[in-house]
Amino acid sequence: MELALFSTRVVVILLLLALHSPCKFIQSPVDFGPLNFLQNVNTASVDFGRILFNSPSAILRPQSPKDISLLLSFLSATSSYSKATVAARGAGHSIHGQAQAHDGIVVEMDSLPANIEIYRKGTRREASLTQTEPEGGLAPRSWTDYLYLSVGGTLSNAGISGQTFKYGPQISNVLQLEVVTGTGVRVTCSPSANSELFYSVLGGLGQFGIITRARILLQDAPQKVKWVRAFYDEFEIFIEDQELLVSRPEIVDYVEGFVVPNEGSLLSSYVAFPANLDFTLQFQGRRRQVYYCLEFAIHDYEQTESAADQVAEVTKRLRHMPALIHSVEVSYFDFLNRVRMEETNLRGRGLWDVPHPWLNMFVPKRGIARFLDMLMETISSEDFEGPLLMYPILRDKWDSNTSAVLPDADASPATDNVLYTVGVLRSANPATCPAECLREILRQNRHIVRTATAVAGGGSPPIGAKQYLPFYSAQGQWQEHFGRKWQRFSARKSQFDPFSILARALASSPGSSPPSVLSPSSPNELADALAHISFTSCVIRI
Repeated sequence: MELALFSTRVVVILLLLALHSPCKFIQSPVDFGPLNFLQNVNTASVDFGRILFNSPSAILRPQSPKDISLLLSFLSATSSYSKATVAARGAGHSIHGQAQAHDGIVVEMDSLPANIEIYRKGTRREASLTQTEPEGGLAPRSWTDYLYLSVGGTLSNAGISGQTFKYGPQISNVLQLEVVTGTGVRVTCSPSANSELFYSVLGGLGQFGIITRARILLQDAPQKVKWVRAFYDEFEIFIEDQELLVSRPEIVDYVEGFVVPNEGSLLSSYVAFPANLDFTLQFQGRRRQVYYCLEFAIHDYEQTESAADQVAEVTKRLRHMPALIHSVEVSYFDFLNRVRMEETNLRGRGLWDVPHPWLNMFVPKRGIARFLDMLMETISSEDFEGPLLMYPILRDKWDSNTSAVLPDADASPATDNVLYTVGVLRSANPATCPAECLREILRQNRHIVRTATAVAGGGSPPIGAKQYLPFYSAQGQWQEHFGRKWQRFSARKSQFDPFSILARALASSPGSSPPSVLSPSSPNELADALAHISFTSCVIRI
């Protein structure tokens, strides 16, 4: 161990000379003892958002969590080098460079061995993570819409989808974690052991440590899914029917919905849904019409009461537009993998590797109507490209001990439990939306965030929203985002990453000078605000 640590010190000293020198010493793959650093490669400075492009000075491809521990142990133990920033990169699906580190060190987590250990009734089996079918008839309870992400990345944010109303986000379905803290300490944590670290990293935006292992809950996987879509032309009825569905978790397994602002949006929404688009919607008129689509699913376990009967029971209570309802039956995997079909379609048209100025918000029920009005006044519905998601989740399915941020609770218990997830998932095809157009979309996003999160203004009650997958450019904005959770968040940062080595741009320790903030116009960015993090293995217990 002492020899390994000495070798690591030599590696990192040379590396840090490169980090702080105008000359780049790392020009080719370098092997110094136990750690292998590579020169910068394109993937380390590009993410799904394609908005920020920050190049690191070096890349670490660890072979085990021990490599990560050695690196962070040295950086935190050597105060003169504590300004070096480390960012962990999993699938690189962040929007605003959250897994990048300008002139820092990027840890590419996909180099770690990937495997699953499944525990059931006292037995254990291993399975490869490359398998595409649910293993042994088992599957996680809570998913994300897009499957090809890293477990650590979603757990560092929340991990949400249409199952969230029933089982909570992915961070509500974790039994145990293994984490390398900002000081390089490897810790196994759970709600009953090292619980402060456990709850810190869940929804913690990569601020407190790098997740290297996760034990999550599983459930029996159905063979098939009954998948239903219904269309609405009245917003109030649309959200009332959504809330009706989430009140029936004993029947309904998945609920989402989306706004349909134009014909292109309608057509693209049927890429993955295997039904003929045998109807048209009238978008033109003196007052441009916007429509809404409710989407839900019921698992088919082929038991006594058929899923078809359950669908019939639910749909007869819905108040959708006459005849505008479609029901299909698909395999469970095809349902979970539905966004992959949309990805394949976009890749085939050259529209996947384009800028994605996405914006995600949590909006309390009391403010969702005003939020939609403000949103539609801000964007151009006629040429909007991409999904515009809107569906309810329930506050009581989230654990307030985690670092995840939801809108402040309302005084009225009758409405407080329902929140809405809104995803403004725009694409900016350079052929139709050049650089100036992209800047305008980002300006619109900032306006939406300012208006939706403002405490009060204009004589109207505040909307009371919070960003999901947040991105801000000033320390005060982060403090406002965390609100009453800021002191706890800051104390946890001081405890688990006192030198702010991980995601330095977001938060600083109490009493210290503010760190460099992340700003698209700043030439001295030290690191990005978040960390999408992958995992070594996922030990899953039911």
